[in-house]
Amino acid sequence: MKTTRIDLHNHTTRCNHAEGTIDEYIEKAIALGIDIYGFSEHAPMDFDPGYRLAFEEVNAYESDVLTARETYKDQIKILLGYEVDWLPGHMSEQILNAKVDYLIGSVHFIDTWSFDNPEFIGGWKDRDIDEIWQAYFEASEAMAKSGKFDIAGHLDLIKVFKYLPKKDVRLLAKNTLKAIKQNNMVLEINAAGLRKPIGEPYPSKALLEEAYALDIPITFASDAHSVDQVGFGYNAAVTLAKEVGYTQAVTFEARDRELITF
Repeated sequence: MKTTRIDLHNHTTRCNHAEGTIDEYIEKAIALGIDIYGFSEHAPMDFDPGYRLAFEEVNAYESDVLTARETYKDQIKILLGYEVDWLPGHMSEQILNAKVDYLIGSVHFIDTWSFDNPEFIGGWKDRDIDEIWQAYFEASEAMAKSGKFDIAGHLDLIKVFKYLPKKDVRLLAKNTLKAIKQNNMVLEINAAGLRKPIGEPYPSKALLEEAYALDIPITFASDAHSVDQVGFGYNAAVTLAKEVGYTQAVTFEARDRELITF
């Protein structure tokens, strides 16, 4: 049976915290045997501009990816997307209505605290860890319920620095997972967690088992911010998915989804 390798969550230098050209990313993906490769740049918004695409670069970003799609069409399928931060009052309608293959909805902020940014790690010292986790999953649930996104990005990113809750994470995430299911979203297995202090993919095996029980589909992501991170952790992510029971993953075209065997 033919299997397909997909990696839908990747960045470019236009987010101001990544390295390498689009061509270098794609050539690395081809060398790794990736069949479908997606760019999902950090979407612009009127907050935290240093870590994302600028509004004036939207057209250039989309043009770069679409040009690359044509250039490499005989070797790999290139998809265009955005990773949108869930931050009510700051998200761009232009991006939410963009003509793309998919939108990833991610929570990187609790109120305006960027909890996963090492620059602001001090914020963990003045707050109750269980309350932080609760607030994170409440924001993730609201993101899913908005119905604006195709993929839920790195679902338990809140674990990045290993500040873990006393409460069972399955209970904390229960309503978020239900909202993901009810809003027909896909859950990415994001290998970036393997590069972080937590040392495991997002989401954890426990949450992935809950997602499988709810029949929530998955996709794969290396969340590359450099050429050497392209395809990072793919085999570990696939192994995790298979251990839980998954045999198929989702890819997209113009917001329509297609199941592939991995």
